[in-house]
Amino acid sequence: MWFSIHNKMCWSRALLILLVQLLSVEAVPISMDKTKVKEPEKKPEEIPASVDTGLHYDRYLREVIDFLEKDQHFREKLHNTDMEDIKQGKLAKELDFVSHHVRTKLDELKRQEVNRLRTLIKAKQDLEGGNDIAVDHQALLKQFEYLNHMNPHTFEVDDLDRLIKSATKDLENYDKERHEEFKKYEMMKEHDRQEHLKTLDEDERKREEEHYEEMRKKHADHPKVNHPGSQNQLKEVWEEADGLDPEDFDPKTFFNLHDTNGDGFFDEQELEALFTKELEKIYDPTNEEDDMVEMEEERLRMREHVMNEVDSNKDRLVSLDEFLIATKKKEFLEPDSWETLEQNQAYTDEEMREFEEHLAQQEQDLNLKAVDLQKQRDELQRQQEQLNAQKIELQQAVEHMERLKSQKVEPPPEVHVEGNAIPEMHAVDNQLHPDQEAQPQEHQPVPQDTPQEHSNQQNQDLAQHGLPQTHQDLPPGHQEAIQGQHNLP
Repeated sequence: MWFSIHNKMCWSRALLILLVQLLSVEAVPISMDKTKVKEPEKKPEEIPASVDTGLHYDRYLREVIDFLEKDQHFREKLHNTDMEDIKQGKLAKELDFVSHHVRTKLDELKRQEVNRLRTLIKAKQDLEGGNDIAVDHQALLKQFEYLNHMNPHTFEVDDLDRLIKSATKDLENYDKERHEEFKKYEMMKEHDRQEHLKTLDEDERKREEEHYEEMRKKHADHPKVNHPGSQNQLKEVWEEADGLDPEDFDPKTFFNLHDTNGDGFFDEQELEALFTKELEKIYDPTNEEDDMVEMEEERLRMREHVMNEVDSNKDRLVSLDEFLIATKKKEFLEPDSWETLEQNQAYTDEEMREFEEHLAQQEQDLNLKAVDLQKQRDELQRQQEQLNAQKIELQQAVEHMERLKSQKVEPPPEVHVEGNAIPEMHAVDNQLHPDQEAQPQEHQPVPQDTPQEHSNQQNQDLAQHGLPQTHQDLPPGHQEAIQGQHNLP
């Protein structure tokens, strides 16, 4: 995150800067002694590439300006409008006079941008787990002030006015935000160092502290750094980077040599390139003691300082006239010494204390959240176990029903018996359904015995009750009755 402080944004193409550079101002002729300076070879004229401003709507911003620049009327008005009028929105009113083709394209660009923002809103909602919540896009689009969300279909004067003002405000606030980011980086670095020391024993801690002090002294031991934008600093660039004699230093020639895109202005990127030699005195990426994030912060400090001293109209550009005026000031000829970052700590003790308290509060909040999440996890696990148990019970019940279904037997067909014939018995007839086992005994079918077995059983029952068992045991007269019954047809 911290390495993106510089790479995230090349500020030179803010809306106001973009508008000026689109004017294609001719470069001021270079005035130099051709007997001492070799004339550079002429190169084909190239259109300066648009540099990313770092704004989240950078692409939309550049596309709008690109199409506005194609309209001849708008270009003419732009030539005759000063920066203050642009900031106040006077240029935006000229949108009513641009061609129909340009207006149609601007309408299309706005619709695409609104759709992009809606997609971002939806994606953010999905990440936060709100898939089932209805999205009020109109309410959420209010946060994007650089377009009129109430009219998502056409690009109007209000849209251009909003775009200009938003870009100006956002880029002005970016300086402050970048400083805050670097301050947090430095405080976090110190916090991590102190936390590491707590994990060491006394001897290891002493050696670590000695090593830290040694690295600090080694980093501070560097050649003198020239005051950014001073005569000495620019002469050093003139001599070492341009290969020219410092005695022949000429501010106008220097300006044109380093106005790399030939637009007649030093933008912020071109200014920062002038400080490379000074930064190389302090920072070396191969040295343990040198932090490259700090190097980029030092570069931006130098650029801000020069802008504050030279950019008189505060348009974030240095014109040739502004540059020449600055070279005649005392600060240019006799500058004060430049204090580098190691001489100016990025944060105070009070800020460090508040930062530590903030980290402690964050850690406490995270711990509470972790406890809450663990409770939720335990509850989900308990519910899962209950569901698993219910699933097993249900499965057992289903298996039991299937088993009962497979054991169920159809009742035997009805058999008609004639005379004393005994129907044939099947083995399956003796099998009872489980439900039948629970029925009263009198309803159970009685097994059929053979005639001999049946007669024997009757005799046993008669004997137990003292009754005659055979015809011979009956009194006279009964024997004949019995015999008569046997003789009946």
